[in-house]
Amino acid sequence: MNLVGHLNCFVVVAEELHFGRAAERLGMAQPPLSQRIQRLEKELGVRLFDRSSRRVELTAAGRLLLDEAREILTRVERVHSLAERARLGEIGTVRAGLPPDLGGAVVAALISAFRDRCPDLRLDLREIGTAEQVRALTEGALDVGVIRHPCDARDLGIGPMLSQQVGVLVPAAGPLAAGADLHLADLTGYELVVPPREDAPGTYDELIAGCRRNGYDPPVVHEARHPQFALGLVLAGTAVALAARAEETADVTWRPFIGAPLMWRTSCAWQPGTGDQHAVKEFASVATAVLKREAGMAPLGPGPVRRVVPRPASGFLA
Repeated sequence: MNLVGHLNCFVVVAEELHFGRAAERLGMAQPPLSQRIQRLEKELGVRLFDRSSRRVELTAAGRLLLDEAREILTRVERVHSLAERARLGEIGTVRAGLPPDLGGAVVAALISAFRDRCPDLRLDLREIGTAEQVRALTEGALDVGVIRHPCDARDLGIGPMLSQQVGVLVPAAGPLAAGADLHLADLTGYELVVPPREDAPGTYDELIAGCRRNGYDPPVVHEARHPQFALGLVLAGTAVALAARAEETADVTWRPFIGAPLMWRTSCAWQPGTGDQHAVKEFASVATAVLKREAGMAPLGPGPVRRVVPRPASGFLA
């Protein structure tokens, strides 16, 4: 018996709870599908479905086995993916995702440090927001990533949590640049520039909520993926941009907030038990050290990591 094929039929029927629709999804006729389910039930020695002329329902045994069947199918898919990577000569490559906001110096330092630590491994870096990274890690399209929290990382391995103070970029010639630091409420009346929500929904929502909680309710929120677009909005004089510590120029300056009310939380993440876990852990170790040294991130104190399910994205200028 083709156990994997039969388990796939079981999962599809369990999702549809209708043999006709399940057969259509699987691209097969209904009688052979029913026969496959019967053979699987005979092999396992349990009934998986209660069938009547009007409805199909999972039995208690079916409900118990459904998650396990999905996990087996996911792992089989990963085996095929790994075999394909071996066929294409990609074994020995670490596929890593980075948020778009790390900055060139940080990325260069990460590449150099990883090359020194693992000279026999090739590093395939991809600029990807947190939400897409989580999907790619879950599906096996990435080996490891650098993600922003909060996010739905419940099934992922998580490295040390790092925090980074978020301040504000303001025009150097404007009134907000006069003081050494600012209250969030000092931004009242200014439009706000932040990274796109679709990149990291949890981070976006947390930043906006933190602004409002501390007395700043921006009249307009602009989403800017590219740093130069954000700078253009700031230089126009009506907007400010949330950013981690940034290099100042003659035109813009960075100011911290009193009491550090806004923080970015960052960590490495990976799918446990898949791929080359040694290489993944080496990358996570290198990335954590580089983020501390080059991006000024600091270890976050002990406490639970908040998990959220993204609603439909995060960060830039580092």
